[in-house]
Order: sequence, then C-alpha cells, then structure tokens
Amino acid sequence: MKNYRELQQLLLSIDGRGYSAYKGLRGEYDFGKYILSIDHIQSDPFAPPSKARIILSKKEAGFPEKFLDSKYKITAVSDFLTRTFSHSIKNFNGTPNTKKLSTFLSIDTCGQEMLERTSIVVNHDNIEARFEVELPASGRRIRGKSAAGIFSDVLPKIVNSSLLFKNIDKFKLKKQVELILDQEYIRQQLNERKLAAFIANGSILPRENGISDRPLRDESAVPFSSPKSLEIELSLPNHGSIRGMGIPEGITLIVGGGYHGKSTLLKSLELGIYNHIPDDGREYVITRRDAVKIRA
Repeated sequence: MKNYRELQQLLLSIDGRGYSAYKGLRGEYDFGKYILSIDHIQSDPFAPPSKARIILSKKEAGFPEKFLDSKYKITAVSDFLTRTFSHSIKNFNGTPNTKKLSTFLSIDTCGQEMLERTSIVVNHDNIEARFEVELPASGRRIRGKSAAGIFSDVLPKIVNSSLLFKNIDKFKLKKQVELILDQEYIRQQLNERKLAAFIANGSILPRENGISDRPLRDESAVPFSSPKSLEIELSLPNHGSIRGMGIPEGITLIVGGGYHGKSTLLKSLELGIYNHIPDDGREYVITRRDAVKIRA
C-alpha cells in the first residue's frame, strides 16, 4: 500500500496534464491514523464527482463500545457522524486557500430523519466514511497542487474533527443515542398496547415553510396537546415519564376548521414511521412501522 507522501508526489507530478491522468490515483493510501481509498475517478471536470472512503479503525476512532453494541445505537452514531462530517466540511476553519479547497468535498446531506446510513458505515473492525471529491482542474488541465492540498491538508483536519470520539460533541452524541432507544421503546409499546401511533405533548408539528422539513421556531408554532380522552403516559428508559396522545387501532376521525392543523397532524403521523433527530419537534411522534398512507 502506498502512503500519503507518494500520493502527494503523484499529484504534483501530474500538475498541468490532461484530466485523464487523474485515473492513476485509484487505490489505497496509508495516512497513519486512517486509510484513504480512492475508488472511482470522474471522467472529466464536469462529470459527477469522484468517490472515496476514509477507513478508520475502531481503536483509532476511540468510540466506547456502549455506543456501538446494538443495531439502533449504530444507526444513531452513523447518522450523527454523517452530520458532523458534513458540518466540518461546510464550516472548515483554515486559511482562505484551504477553506476554498474544502468546497471540493461533500458527503450525503441528511434530512430530519435518523436513518441507517451508507455514508458512514460502522462494521466489526472499522468506521468508514464515504464521500465525494471534485478533483480540481483549470479547463481540462489538472490542478495537482490544489488536489494535493485537499488530500494532505484539508481532509486530515476534517477527519480529525468529525470522526474521532475525543473531538466530537459527546453530549449531543449521547443525546441522539438515548433518543433512538426511547423511540424504539415507544414503538414496541404501540404494539403491546394496540395503538397505531403516539404524539407526545409539547411536540412541534408545523414546519418552517412548505418546502422545508425543519421545525417552525417562532411563537406561532403551537405545541401539541392531547385530548384527555386519548392521553396516555409512558415511562421511557432514558427520558423518563412522557405523556401524549395514543391513537388506538381502528378508525379515528380528525375534524376541524380550515388551517387548524389537520393536514399537519396527518403528515407528522405519516412520517412517524421514521425516527427523527433531537430538537426536530417530532422526535416523540411515533407511528408503527407497518403503517401506510392511503389517499382516495
């Protein structure tokens, strides 16, 4: 396996050559703390970006096993690290030149749902970050020095700030892991109590606008409050006691005037089959996984 110095030398040696010379980069490179695997090289500067991976041993990453000892915890950690990696790219703190180079990197952009990710994969031995890189060019000529800067300066700092346990926000990670466990506990309770869905009191269901999935933050957002006839209480493993509306199996009719939130409520229930991230407002809106939406 080649090392990072050989990658840098190769990039400098093809500076100014035709873009196809980038194809010689394919392969794995040892960066000491991690391995960089360049898997696919774009055919020209205007083609979809090149594909690469960071392969980091679990030992080097330093995550305690308590964060990785179940399927749901791994889902929460993978989702969290994807967001952290993306944030590190967008908010890269370096010189004006290296900050500009960080824009050539990208990773899958997450929505408000907490899903199993292929952008960050946690397996038995390693943590793998899968991302894209637009290999820089002037016209169709290789900018080898810029490419060397991406791999030798920008990328190591992003890895250091987003994939090492010692450098990430441990409180936020713990909060997300505990949340997904509580969400799955509620989903289990739905089946046992013969409920179709649960909406916690205080949930913020409206979104900031019609094309955004982010919560409405201003004072016009009315927190959800369950009617007493449907209110239940659950005791969660991490959050403790929580009250809200338990929708029973069978037919439930939602009625109300115009712009009273009927569609907003239905949309939240529709998306409740997915877990949502902390502070989304719908993190305790939980629907059974076998639920489907049917529209006449």
